[in-house]
Amino acid sequence: MGAGELIQSIGLGVVAELVVYLVATRLFRLSGKAAAMVVALLVLLFYVPWAIIHWPGPDIFAVHLAIYLTLAYALGMIGSRVGKGFHWAPALIVTFFVGVIALNIVFVTVAERGITGIFAELLPRPQESEGVADSEFPGVVSHDFQEKEALYNQYLQQVEAQRRRGWRVKKGWRHKPWVGRPETLIVTVHDRDGRPITGAEVHGRFLRTSNSRDDFDFRLSEVGGGEYRAQITMPLPGLWRLVLEIRKGEARHEIRATTSVLPEE
Repeated sequence: MGAGELIQSIGLGVVAELVVYLVATRLFRLSGKAAAMVVALLVLLFYVPWAIIHWPGPDIFAVHLAIYLTLAYALGMIGSRVGKGFHWAPALIVTFFVGVIALNIVFVTVAERGITGIFAELLPRPQESEGVADSEFPGVVSHDFQEKEALYNQYLQQVEAQRRRGWRVKKGWRHKPWVGRPETLIVTVHDRDGRPITGAEVHGRFLRTSNSRDDFDFRLSEVGGGEYRAQITMPLPGLWRLVLEIRKGEARHEIRATTSVLPEE
């Protein structure tokens, strides 16, 4: 879900809540608190099952649910104060939650599209490189071992085997990747003595931090001298995680890294 779709879905939900609240208070003559409770219950009864069936990802789900329930709470507070005058405490609470929601929307938008516009100008310029970008990796980790506890011991054995093997892996883009533009990902593999690892199978998977439905697999082709390449077109800007697996015979080497994709100009 992109930033535009996110804002649109939130807006539709907010309008629906306001309509339900007005109908409950004006047509059925419920009190503000009672109408707000009805709104909150309808959110739980309808949005949560819908989100489970059409799972948008944990971040998107949390933002929607927080906004919908916070709005119901705010409507209840405002409705209970009708005819009683202004009080700073309810206003402060509502303002706080509105600020938290706004920050959540900003964070999800940045995760999807990256930092653009005037804010991007404040960041340091990326260094361009015509050679292989060297992304040092501080360790090795299985992508999903925490989700599969039964495989944890196997994961530890894999980590120890990789440590003993001592392969040296460098990975990176030939040029900085932009969304929608084909770019070459280069991986070089050498043993602990600096000899190239040839004849290996190298494949990977890019993982979207905000929506697992955008994940995709790819395979690299050997070009010689322990170097493997793949031309990849990244579909979305922002942060991506990379899980890279190198196999030769019985040897299996897995590493993980992150990369940032620039938005369209």
